Amino acid sequence: QLHDYLLSFCLPNQSPHYDRDFKKTARAMVALFLSCPYLTPKKVEAKMSEVRLNFKEMCAKFDVTPRTLRYYEYIELLSPDREGRSRFYGPRELARMTLILRGRKFGFQLEELRQWLLIYDQEGTKAQMNVFLDMADRKLAELRDQQVQLSQTIEELEQLRQTTDKLVSD
Repeated sequence: QLHDYLLSFCLPNQSPHYDRDFKKTARAMVALFLSCPYLTPKKVEAKMSEVRLNFKEMCAKFDVTPRTLRYYEYIELLSPDREGRSRFYGPRELARMTLILRGRKFGFQLEELRQWLLIYDQEGTKAQMNVFLDMADRKLAELRDQQVQLSQTIEELEQLRQTTDKLVSD
């Protein structure tokens, strides 16, 4: 029960199954909690909310350029806390960045990801998951089509290479 509580805090706007790094953090906090009985869930929550990265740390953690991070802010994928000219990224932004990068890896467009992340804020987790299923089905169909086209292209190129090799050999 405590483990689920900590996971839900680590990823307040996402399912706890999305990011292993946050799970590790939650497991560490559970271990700390169990080894220190004087810690209460409120104290643990306060400690977890202290996790804030500055702009440079965020770029380093996710291996992105400052320009990328600024662009993600500009298109409202991320909204860090600001103190003067400094930006600070908390657990919510870390989770969102993880999902954004994972979505990019799978080939989703940034606008699709932005709309998908907004669904959680407006309609909740179940609606977001249903939309994800539709997005994943469309992307899988697209990737399968690309796979067929790629196989055909490879086969064509291999045949052309063999023909050319025979011509050179003669």
